[in-house]
Amino acid sequence: MSLLGMLLRGSRTLFAAAILASLACGLGGALLVLLINRALHAPAEALPQWLLPFVAAALLVMAAQVSSRALFARLGQRALGGLRQHIAQAVVAAPYRQLEVVGRARIQSLLTDDASAIATFCMGLPILVTNGVVILGVLAYLVTLSWTFLLLAAAVMVLGSIGHQLGYRRVLSHFREAGRGQDRLFSQFEALNGGAKELKLNAGKARRFLDVVLAEAIDAVARSRIRGLSLLAFADGWGRLLFMATIGTALFARIWIAPGDAGVVTGYVIAFLYIMGPLEGLLANIPHIGMARVALGRIGDTLAKLDTGAGGRAPAPPPAGREVTLVLEGVTHGYYDEREDEVFTLGPVDLTLRPGEVTFLVGGNGSGKTTLAKLITGLYVPEAGTIRVDGQALASPGGEAHRQLFSAVFSDFHLFETLLETAEGSLDDRANRWLRQLHLDHKVAVRDGAFSTRDLSQGQRKRLALVAACLEDRPVMVFDEWAADQDPQFKDVFYREVLAELKARRKTVLVITHDDRWFPLADQLVKLDRGQVVECSGPAAAGPAPQRAVNGHDLSLSPVS
Repeated sequence: MSLLGMLLRGSRTLFAAAILASLACGLGGALLVLLINRALHAPAEALPQWLLPFVAAALLVMAAQVSSRALFARLGQRALGGLRQHIAQAVVAAPYRQLEVVGRARIQSLLTDDASAIATFCMGLPILVTNGVVILGVLAYLVTLSWTFLLLAAAVMVLGSIGHQLGYRRVLSHFREAGRGQDRLFSQFEALNGGAKELKLNAGKARRFLDVVLAEAIDAVARSRIRGLSLLAFADGWGRLLFMATIGTALFARIWIAPGDAGVVTGYVIAFLYIMGPLEGLLANIPHIGMARVALGRIGDTLAKLDTGAGGRAPAPPPAGREVTLVLEGVTHGYYDEREDEVFTLGPVDLTLRPGEVTFLVGGNGSGKTTLAKLITGLYVPEAGTIRVDGQALASPGGEAHRQLFSAVFSDFHLFETLLETAEGSLDDRANRWLRQLHLDHKVAVRDGAFSTRDLSQGQRKRLALVAACLEDRPVMVFDEWAADQDPQFKDVFYREVLAELKARRKTVLVITHDDRWFPLADQLVKLDRGQVVECSGPAAAGPAPQRAVNGHDLSLSPVS
């Protein structure tokens, strides 16, 4: 999509009105040059006849300029909002694995830095159009004065344009390099926020991060932009030199071309002095065109990498209370593991998850538990094997219909400000009941579908995420290390009360956990090791009993770790 195409998508009518206003402003400016030149050479008694046209032209220029900039500002902001919405929709529609490959820093850069470059172009567009029309209008006026001077001026301006364009190509390459550096810089900004605690606890580490890592990322962007802007400054200087040469041509060429026509020479000099401001304004906004083109190209390339597919409207969520049996048959998935410098392969995995049963997925760090959870929930697409829902093989594993079966709380969960559920009268009441059950009602409440606060500890925020997941009422629930940040009291509530309630409601539940004390509560225990299922058993095979009773029955400590 081109820059103008993006603006046209905002509103063709608004774009046409903005262009007409810019044309009127430019033509009014050219008319002012003609009136000024005529007034300068008119006798004193004839001056009054030029006063009214001059005032009218000045008012026309002012009104057209205000209208043009206001219309382009409206059009630009509308187009920018549409672009950001388009990027957000593409992110939501993209396969989750592709989002991980592209990275959060790149997407953040698109929505902020690249979008801002396009916004700056939109704000400068009326200046470009108006000044361009002024220049063309003045040149058209010069045609009426002398074709000879016009051709000389045109030759000088063509030379200036050629030099400017040759430099401009190099300018764009530096801007593209700055864009790539911007992605790396945003990664370091994320590290600055995410690692604030670690940096404060180690002054030497903080100094090295600021002076080496972050400084190098900042300098890389600055160097590329300085080179690009310096080349552009040289091109602008070359253009200004040729511009002055054009005035010199008009002043001194009359020695042999038109020595007796002082009016023609005066008209040329006035015209060129008048368009010096518009020309500088036009040249000053050319970098914004380059930056916007680079930004739009980066946005297009990134969206192509996201590979959003056919898209379309999402199907309606499954009916509340629906029971789902999920079966994995020979499912595999592989990806490059940078830490181990090798391809990690999960599977083949054979697994059955049934309604009214709780499955614990256990194993060491890096064994593939979260990867398997993402495969089960449709966030990752299996490379081989079959996923069946109620006996029927999914035609599109990882598709929208697959993912809509699940609610999940992953270890890197995000807590939205609102519940984002369909508005209905009982939502607040149901949410507040869950808050009471999780002992959060003294800290936070839900009003009109929004949490009264999210300024809580990590463990408390995770309990809010659990509330949001349970309110979705999907048939399959996945919890990734949910209890890891909880006090023993709330672990007890989760394993003995929450999971029991979900079982009673015939939910299909998968829990990733290291809490071996609670393994006997599982209807199915699945252990992974380096991507392979090495154990799949029920409570009876979990091991000897611990010295603890739940609901009158002894629990056992499993040897699984």
